[in-house]
Amino acid sequence: MTDFHTHILPGIDDGSKDMDMTEQMLEAEMQQGVSHIFATPHFYAHRRSVDSFLDRRSAAMDKVRKLLESRPELPRVTAGAEVYYFAGIGKSDRLPDLCIDGSDILLLEMPFGQWHSSMLDDIEDILCKRRLRLVMAHLDRYEHLQKDRRVWDRVMDMPLTIQLNCEPIINSGSFFRKNHDHKFCFEVLSEYSNCIIGSDCHNITDRAPNISKARKVIEEKAGAARLKQLDTYTEELLGGL
Repeated sequence: MTDFHTHILPGIDDGSKDMDMTEQMLEAEMQQGVSHIFATPHFYAHRRSVDSFLDRRSAAMDKVRKLLESRPELPRVTAGAEVYYFAGIGKSDRLPDLCIDGSDILLLEMPFGQWHSSMLDDIEDILCKRRLRLVMAHLDRYEHLQKDRRVWDRVMDMPLTIQLNCEPIINSGSFFRKNHDHKFCFEVLSEYSNCIIGSDCHNITDRAPNISKARKVIEEKAGAARLKQLDTYTEELLGGL
């Protein structure tokens, strides 16, 4: 079992604050049956350079690797990033450096507001010019903000991967919104096959690892066959990592 979206690296963003919390988060993931975790700390181009981010991520990953050497029963961890959209991102020659290690997969966080045609151009550049595989982070957070649906509809038709957070799948309320997000997640799971889930865990309290709970709800509400399809798509996307 895989948790594709986490903030489990210590002291690098608003996720785990130190190695003690990281170890507790890894233990929680292990207890839920997760064997592979993707560490995806926030990258904001307006806050720091790519090189600075990679240096900080490398230092945090070194600490995690030492822990895993002493506790091999814990889940494997692969480094990545949750890259926040910036104007012209599709033309950035550093995007491959922000992909999931060993892959061409980019986890993109979009702005929390109305999307515009210039953003669509950038997304198309990521897919067609940079030739990266794109995962749209926690799509459940954006839909209600799209009063003008033209860009949204075109994005949903693109050959990308939709990542849904576990919290709105589990509850009718979520960390950001209530009721709407839960319904939206199951509409997406019903209509689209190109989906992957992630806990987006940040700590061990209000944003804790919760993959197993989300999987149980998906099986109960969408059926065992849909859960199997979700796993198959995830394996195909991440195969070899």
